[in-house]
Amino acid sequence: MDTSDQGTMPPLKEFLLTFFMPEKCYDHFFIYFNFLHVPCLKIIMRKTMGILILMGIVIAPLPQIWKIIWSGSSNGLCLTSIFLELLAISTHVAFCYTQNFPIGAWGESLFGLIQIAVLALLIQHYRGKTIKGIYFLALYCGFMFLLTSPLTPVSVVWTLYEWNVLLVIAGRFFQAGSNFKCGHTGQLSALSVFLAFLGSLGRIFSSLQDTGLSLSSQMHALACCGSGLMLAQVLMYWNKCMTNREKEGQVQKDKAE
Repeated sequence: MDTSDQGTMPPLKEFLLTFFMPEKCYDHFFIYFNFLHVPCLKIIMRKTMGILILMGIVIAPLPQIWKIIWSGSSNGLCLTSIFLELLAISTHVAFCYTQNFPIGAWGESLFGLIQIAVLALLIQHYRGKTIKGIYFLALYCGFMFLLTSPLTPVSVVWTLYEWNVLLVIAGRFFQAGSNFKCGHTGQLSALSVFLAFLGSLGRIFSSLQDTGLSLSSQMHALACCGSGLMLAQVLMYWNKCMTNREKEGQVQKDKAE
């Protein structure tokens, strides 16, 4: 019995210590059974919210990219929303780069930027506008080069960085408006929307910890409302989207025959 415990507990302890808590908090919870230790609870909440933010940046675009490629369609996705999301994360990357922050502090944003740029190209491609999509990527690369070069004043990059959450808010409400207009969510990935919603919750908590009930935390809350609205739409239109997919599948099957 003891051998089994020794074999199973170290990996669990290592996982918890790596991602969620220091060793002293592990002792409080699992040795002294002090589950209401407030400082440790705050540490766990902070680390958990950090993971949620990371998921919202790095993982959220992947299911959307996969869904578009798998279905061969970008129906229902708002290109304006994608452009605004791309611009928002671009300003964050540009700010970190111009401030000479270590890549470890903003590498996940760079990875998210690449994914959203690919997503924008895929949307154009599956709408029969591949050349326009390539032109857009070329212009975007030029824009990023200009934004991160000495030609752009640091004050401009700083201002864009401070207000990039407004671009996120606008992007999410553009997508929500498109969903209402179309009466469905099309190929919008439920998993991507859910992960983005979790990431928004993490940003609210992080902002409250850093600045309290400030304008920044209020804007993050508004961005979270946009994600919540999109998630509600995904659930509301779920059956309709499933019916549309079945019809599209039947049409493709009939054409093949």
